[in-house]
Amino acid sequence: MADISDTKGSPPLAFLSDNPLSAALGDTFAAFSRRREALGLSNPGSVENIAREVQKDVLLSNYTFTGLRADLTKAFSVAPLFQLSHAFAMGSQALPPYTFAALYGTSNVLLQGNIDNDGQLSARANYRWSPSLVTKTNAQIAPGPGQAMIQIDNDYTGKDFTASMKALNPSILEGGLTGIFVGSYLQALTPSVAVGLEAVWQRAALSAGPDTALSYCAKYKGDDWVVSAQLQAQGAVNTSYWRRITEKVEAGVDLNLQFAGLSGARGRGGLLGMSKEGVTTVGAKYDFRASTFRAQLDSAGKLSCLLEKRIAPAVQLTFAGEMDHVKQSAKVGLAVSIEAAGDEFMEQQEKAAGSAAAPPPF
Repeated sequence: MADISDTKGSPPLAFLSDNPLSAALGDTFAAFSRRREALGLSNPGSVENIAREVQKDVLLSNYTFTGLRADLTKAFSVAPLFQLSHAFAMGSQALPPYTFAALYGTSNVLLQGNIDNDGQLSARANYRWSPSLVTKTNAQIAPGPGQAMIQIDNDYTGKDFTASMKALNPSILEGGLTGIFVGSYLQALTPSVAVGLEAVWQRAALSAGPDTALSYCAKYKGDDWVVSAQLQAQGAVNTSYWRRITEKVEAGVDLNLQFAGLSGARGRGGLLGMSKEGVTTVGAKYDFRASTFRAQLDSAGKLSCLLEKRIAPAVQLTFAGEMDHVKQSAKVGLAVSIEAAGDEFMEQQEKAAGSAAAPPPF
């Protein structure tokens, strides 16, 4: 009778876990997890930022600009983070004449919105579900047809891997699934080696068939240097090398080689109809006490430099210059950034520096 009462009191699906096969699988997974932790692996980053040290820290792609620019930012609080900014630009084809922006952030939420003088609105909303899972949403609305865009990212950061799923303009309004979907995974194999892949599925309309692409990547991290390589779809190859020369000096090399027109027909000169395009960029970054200087030179004959100088605790000047020796043209940019904050904000900032609160999910 005791056995019958125990059986009646057990959960209905207990047989799924209380069996020899489940126990063996659980023991195997536990042993694998212990060996995995014994390797001392750390998170390798993401596939999207596999060459971050070179492409986003050293090179000028995310910093250079032309014309005159002025940014005024007013910070009201730290916890929660809230600030407003006004940006003015003149003589630039990429920046609008005026942009107003607002930002609000807590340890789990980030809200940011920008609107320019042409009525183009862009918004960003990020939410941290857990210390490992973050959802990022970007939306853009502009005057004119076909100018709206929405992008949803889900990033999961594990102890030794990063998985990401991205959707660009997803829709089922036409009776089927359309849009661009990107999935990526980067896994650390050793404390120095990480490998990953990225898969893309896209369909512009139901009248057209879907397109797929698969890319592979690898990364090796030394004590003071990092090398990465990416083999993208249709034969594109990207490699980068970053090295910390001194405590305040970094250098990097980025190579982008693109093969186009692969027809599969062979001739005396190799593949017929194949064209090769490649650009190699060498850059360096110098950090001084109150300034940062970046410079780069590419194989197309373009020399660029950028100097960021903080002349006061709340004022920063930025100078950007670019000279194209092949086209015999030059571009110059000058910007001033002013950050205003009251005494209450400074007190909150000092208190926040000593706390262990998580920053907003940028």
